[in-house]
Amino acid sequence: MSSTLIAGSMKAVVIYYSYEENCALIADKVAAALKADVFRIRTVDTKKREGLAKYVWGGSQVLFRKKPVLQPLTVDIQAYDLVVLGSPVWAGSPAAPVFSFLSDKKITGKKIALFCTYAGNTGKVFEKLKVMLPGNDFAGEIGFADPAKKEIPGLDRTIGKWVSSLGV
Repeated sequence: MSSTLIAGSMKAVVIYYSYEENCALIADKVAAALKADVFRIRTVDTKKREGLAKYVWGGSQVLFRKKPVLQPLTVDIQAYDLVVLGSPVWAGSPAAPVFSFLSDKKITGKKIALFCTYAGNTGKVFEKLKVMLPGNDFAGEIGFADPAKKEIPGLDRTIGKWVSSLGV
């Protein structure tokens, strides 16, 4: 994918993991608002768990600090000025595939914006992501409750306001 300029000088990328398409929906809208490149983190294990099994599986991955194997993702983080990172909330934390991604990629000296999607609340997702991303300038964070499952009034306007607040 080619780098996209923002306000004539900043290059932005949106990188996210999505299990139930909530983060995918937000990532696409944020990328469109920023005119940014977008990359999806995908695991080698593509099995979909449903119901209680989904929560037990996802929660145990986070609690036991598992790092699932990822499909190759070729993104040159250094080519971007702004990195927007998105994750669903699993057991109050970022999804395990996001931990895998961040353990494989060294991201420093960047402007970072964070978003999450959740069913209950944001938990400590932003605090944990910031700990995993030392040496960066955090521009903003925002959470969305199940946006692919329910209509969120003014979603595009909310995303537009948040993107504007990032100072790009």
